Amino acid sequence: MPESAASLGAVIVAAGSGSRMGRPSTDRLGLGQAGSGQALDKLFVPLGGRPVLAHALAAFQECDAVQRMVLVLPARKLERGRRFVQEHGFDKVRRVCGGGPRRQDSVRLGVEALGPCQWVAVHDGARPLITPDLILRGLEAAGDTGAAVPALPLADTVKEAGPDAMVLRTLDRSRLWAVQTPQIFRYDLLLRAHQEVTADATDDAAMLEALGLPVRIFPGSRLNLKITTPEDLTLAEAILAASAAPAAL
Repeated sequence: MPESAASLGAVIVAAGSGSRMGRPSTDRLGLGQAGSGQALDKLFVPLGGRPVLAHALAAFQECDAVQRMVLVLPARKLERGRRFVQEHGFDKVRRVCGGGPRRQDSVRLGVEALGPCQWVAVHDGARPLITPDLILRGLEAAGDTGAAVPALPLADTVKEAGPDAMVLRTLDRSRLWAVQTPQIFRYDLLLRAHQEVTADATDDAAMLEALGLPVRIFPGSRLNLKITTPEDLTLAEAILAASAAPAAL
C-alpha cells in the first residue's frame, strides 16, 4: 500500500540543457573550466558554498510535509545525480530518473516514478532559493481546488508585438501574473493531465487548465528566482550573502 493518503511527494525537474548559462571566460566559479569552451552546468555551479541543485533539494528535504522526492535529470547525468544525492544526504530522494524530450515529458516520468500520493509538488531544480514555508503555503492554497501555483503580479508594462517587432497592443497588467514553482497538485489530477494533454505546455498548470480544471494562484516570492543566466547566479549570490549578514545594530 502507498504512503498515507495525506502524503506530499515532490518531483524536482532538472532535465533541461541550461544552454543560456553560456560559456565561462574565467575560472571565477572554481569549476576548472576556464577556457574549456564548455557551457556551465547551472545545476552544479557553486552558490553560497554548495551547488545550485543542493539548495533546491534541501528545502524539500527540510520540509516536514514532504515524504519523498524524485529527481529528474538528463540520461547522461543519472550516475552523477545518484552520487550527488548520496553525498549530500538527501534521503527523501527515492529515485533519480531520466527525463524526456520536453519539460512536460520529464515531469510525467517523474510523477510516474514518484508513485501514488495525495499531493505532488513540481519544482524547477534551477530555483535554488525556494523555502519550506513557500511549499507549505502552496499545499494550503491547493486544498480547495486541487491545484495551486505561486505567482507575482507584473510590475512592468507588457506589450504584445508581431514578428516584425512592431507593437500590436498593450496588455492589461492588472490581470497578468509571473508564475513560479513549486506548483502543487492533487496527484490524480496531475497524472490525468499528463495522460490526456499532448500539446506543448510551458508549465503543468497549463495542462490542467486545458482540461477545464481550476488552478489557484498564491503569493510567490521575489527571491524565488530561476537561475537561467550568469546574471541570475550573481543576483542569487547577493541574496544569500545579504541573508547571511548579521543585522545592523
